[in-house]
Amino acid sequence: MLTLKMITEETDRVIRGLEKKHFKDAKEAIAKVIELNDKRRSTQNQLDNNLAEVNSLSKAIGGLMKEGKKEEAEATKKRVAEIKEVSKGIQAEMDQASEEMQNLLYTIPNVPYDEVPEGVAAEDNVVEKMGGMETELPKDALPHWELTKKYDLIDFDLGVKITGAGFPVYKGQGAQLQRALINFFLDEARKSGYVEIMPPTVVNAASGFGTGQLPDKEGQMYHCEVDDLYLIPTAEVPVTNIYRDVILDDKQLPIKNCAYTQCFRREAGSYGKDVRGLNRLHEFSKVELVRIDKPEHSKQSHQEMLDHVEGLLQKLELPYRILRLCGGDMSFTAALCFDFEVYSEAQKRWLEVSSVSNFDTYQANRLKCRYRDENKKTQLCHTLNGSALALPRIVAALLENNQTPEGIRIPKALIPYTGFDMIK
Repeated sequence: MLTLKMITEETDRVIRGLEKKHFKDAKEAIAKVIELNDKRRSTQNQLDNNLAEVNSLSKAIGGLMKEGKKEEAEATKKRVAEIKEVSKGIQAEMDQASEEMQNLLYTIPNVPYDEVPEGVAAEDNVVEKMGGMETELPKDALPHWELTKKYDLIDFDLGVKITGAGFPVYKGQGAQLQRALINFFLDEARKSGYVEIMPPTVVNAASGFGTGQLPDKEGQMYHCEVDDLYLIPTAEVPVTNIYRDVILDDKQLPIKNCAYTQCFRREAGSYGKDVRGLNRLHEFSKVELVRIDKPEHSKQSHQEMLDHVEGLLQKLELPYRILRLCGGDMSFTAALCFDFEVYSEAQKRWLEVSSVSNFDTYQANRLKCRYRDENKKTQLCHTLNGSALALPRIVAALLENNQTPEGIRIPKALIPYTGFDMIK
């Protein structure tokens, strides 16, 4: 969420940044925030002045009573009562202005960094790097939804029967491959210094607002209305909220957490060939990295996270590319984001498997996640997160890119986790 300092001191930069994200009516929204903040501050000043006057008059009442000036004392009491009554109305005005301002700030996205490219959609993203092994498949290569059926790895129809579309059932070596990938990703994260967290997969509304999924992505989240709880779309939400309303010591930073969870997304409006099989699910497994850091170190943290994700894809022997997202394709909360995509040889298309984002102070401001610097002054933290990795499209690419006449080959790094080197 925008801080008032940003709005008052860097209004033009903020508006330009919001326009880069194609946020409609940026000027009007920022002007309204400034107006509401001015009203909140002016009413607060009125309240402070009234409180000072009440305190002064209250002290005077005792002196007047001692001097026998009963009528003056009663008049002063009446004046105190009048000021208190007026203050109730002023307090109501201030509370309303504060609430309106807060609600408006919740609807304004994060301001992108200057290095974020201009652009409207995915085709405007910038390819930063390409790597990995090129794959040559036989002419009769199959897409993963046919491979999973051929080798009895995943049953999409059974998932429809039990729950609905987008909730597959993993079987046999398919289930073992899932578990192998989860353990591989967690082990790699631990080797890189991340502390594993096992959080709840349902969160309250405060947690959703804290990381910015609410109100922006409310329509994409599964909502348990009776309990007013939400199924998490990513472990980012519960893990980052560990630090909501927390003041850390600067020596604790950077904090590095990882978590495996099931994730749930409604993906409303998704249809067509691009969402077949594992390409887009409503429930899926993912390992997430979350970092809390000092502002001056967050750029380095971001690069370390990018290097970590790239290392995973190299060990999985998958062709990949890294994209710097343009303003129009970035998430609501990100200040800078890089996507990782793997190439699906059988589908002849790139599949997104990770987004690694720096949120600057946007989430920390919502969360009130702070730290005390070396001068014991309280500062907002920077928050970062990235998928390392989301399983469905990784599995799709692994199955498609490693198919052979004898079966599906397992990358060397995964064999200790699967216990087999070939799916037959």
